[in-house]
Amino acid sequence: MELCSEKYCKSELKYNVKMSEIYNYTQKDFKSGSEIRWCPGCGDHAIINSVQRTMAELGIAHEKFAVISGIGCSSRFPYYMSTFGFHSIHGRAAAIATGVKLANPDLSVWVMTGDGDALAIGGNHFIHVLRRNVDLNIVLFNNKIYGLTKGQYSPTSNRGMITKTSPFGTIEEPFCPGLLAIGAGAKFFARAVDNNVKHTQDTLREAALHKGTSLVEVLQNCVIFNDGAHAEIANLQTRAERQLFLQHGKPMLFGANNERGIVLDNGRLKAVTVGENGVKQSDILVHDATTPDPALHIALIQMSLPDLPVAMGVIRNVEAPVYDAELIRQIDAVQQHRTITCTDDLLRSGNTWEVKKAV
Repeated sequence: MELCSEKYCKSELKYNVKMSEIYNYTQKDFKSGSEIRWCPGCGDHAIINSVQRTMAELGIAHEKFAVISGIGCSSRFPYYMSTFGFHSIHGRAAAIATGVKLANPDLSVWVMTGDGDALAIGGNHFIHVLRRNVDLNIVLFNNKIYGLTKGQYSPTSNRGMITKTSPFGTIEEPFCPGLLAIGAGAKFFARAVDNNVKHTQDTLREAALHKGTSLVEVLQNCVIFNDGAHAEIANLQTRAERQLFLQHGKPMLFGANNERGIVLDNGRLKAVTVGENGVKQSDILVHDATTPDPALHIALIQMSLPDLPVAMGVIRNVEAPVYDAELIRQIDAVQQHRTITCTDDLLRSGNTWEVKKAV
């Protein structure tokens, strides 16, 4: 053991880690040894690397992690993790994870889910866990397709997309996970892409340190049924121009040399070039992830190519009451003034009477 570094001492705020020590884990400590059955080239391989590396550096005891999943390719995750885990049923991961967290608040609970698992059959549980602000870390793999069941369109599939269940093109408008989350009252939303492991790892770390429900949407590639779904965004050669890597308190700059930026023009976000048309760096918007007002966060979530880069990183990170902490506080308060302390007290409370044998 070694003294806890200042960088990770925040973890005590969430998991009651002893500040006198930190665990020297590596990614290998979180690998189960089971054969990974994802297709070669699947974006899930990169995501699990990011998650394992993040867990290794959080300074949390290995036995304090639990990984909960629903159904789908992403939901095989618990088998490949050397942590406690539960491969649950379709769409119910958020509900089961809520129960796990309430039963053992000291756990760091991670929910692995996909765009179909979370947003279709699991939509009701998904919005309510965000509304309640349960202290969970949700990682949503968004490949815009049902992969495990072989290529049906999902709630995030683009309008007009031809799939096995939409041979003439979908006629549905897709969900935007970030907008859905904000509408449900989410206090933390971030976005990453599978082929940028370091950035995904940094984003997951921020999610883990957030108290309350954190949602990280990872743009993930399915090489079999929707290959290249995010290619326009994820392409390594054009990434600097097409992705805006947000940092709280820093100007919204992008481009190979950070020569471009985002400004507010008549209430709308606009991409500009610093030094052109009188634009100064001081004109560039500074990112505030912590403001409770979601208006700018919504605008950032909606940014899209070709006119604007896609916002990546932590978009929203707002403090708010946490459901499990509030529940414990409420129980403690009630217990301090309770008059019923056992089953016998309960049976003898309220309207009672005594039955006597007739003489």
